[in-house]
Amino acid sequence: MKILVIQQKMIGDVLTSTIICEALRKEYPDATIDYLVNSNTKPVLTENPFFDHIVEFKKEYQDSKKAFYAFLKKIRETRYDHVIDVYGKLESNLITLFTGAPTKVSFHKWYTQFLYTKTIKRSPDSITNASIAIENRLRLIFPENRITAEITRPKIFLTKEEKQKAGEFLESNGIKSKTPLIMISVLGSETKKTLPFAYMAKMIDVIVNTTGANILFNYIPNQEKDARAVYNLTMPKTQRHIHFDVFAKSLRGFLAILSHCDSLIGNEGGAINMAKALDIPTFTIFSPWIHKKDWNMFEDGETQISVHLSDYLPGLFLHKNGKELKKKSLELYPYFKPELFIDQLYNFLNKNL
Repeated sequence: MKILVIQQKMIGDVLTSTIICEALRKEYPDATIDYLVNSNTKPVLTENPFFDHIVEFKKEYQDSKKAFYAFLKKIRETRYDHVIDVYGKLESNLITLFTGAPTKVSFHKWYTQFLYTKTIKRSPDSITNASIAIENRLRLIFPENRITAEITRPKIFLTKEEKQKAGEFLESNGIKSKTPLIMISVLGSETKKTLPFAYMAKMIDVIVNTTGANILFNYIPNQEKDARAVYNLTMPKTQRHIHFDVFAKSLRGFLAILSHCDSLIGNEGGAINMAKALDIPTFTIFSPWIHKKDWNMFEDGETQISVHLSDYLPGLFLHKNGKELKKKSLELYPYFKPELFIDQLYNFLNKNL
């Protein structure tokens, strides 16, 4: 049997959907399992034993119809027996159709359901602490009565060499293993997913004052200006603990450094999901417009904690749908003062450092 799993999206989604590959490997141990993802997400999949091949969806396939058609022909030649389309957008609809696979499964949408042999309706409510994101993905494989028993966590696999090299890199920058090391997800992927800078700075001040930890900032090169702005808002005492210029030059390098951290704290996004996949404690701050229940994976109140403005001021969210909340996200963020969740942060730090 040849199985293709399609998840063309961001790193967090790609990482989360590896649980589908893991479940398929368990269910069909002799099958060939291929995982189709965007090229930039490959680093979180390296060394993963739950699929046989990574099928890259390159940017050129989006930019050139000719290149995309050549890719579709190559997919068809592989002759897949079973396709699971997690993405469910136009590109993956076409890929699924071109496979010619006898079995094609995806989430239910009234306008594309005819393309698939089976569609699954997403459940709006979770039945475990794994999150809706995990449970609904498992519904693409298992009947409802098996979901609870088949829950598993996404995993990232690093080599000993990668971990050792990261440890040596940290030591060469004066970061000793005896002192707690905390990664701060200082910025979200966009402004609407980023706690106001002054609030983030205040939170970092609290973390350093409480733990005396070394601090690393997680940001990408085009966010350096904003990351520096947060740094400048922290207290001078805090700044002596922040190793602003210590960062990896690749995503695999970042993962190896993250594996040496005692926790990751900050804005919800791919870094949080990667930390969880490395079994690192996380304290997650959700944007007002993101539904916490969709992505608060494996929250246990101790090693995995998340906070949302609606936890404290539910009245702000009455009679507002997702689109309205997204538009008003920047208006809602000023209400999300650190004082609201500071006690939970103290408890998290005390339990995990």
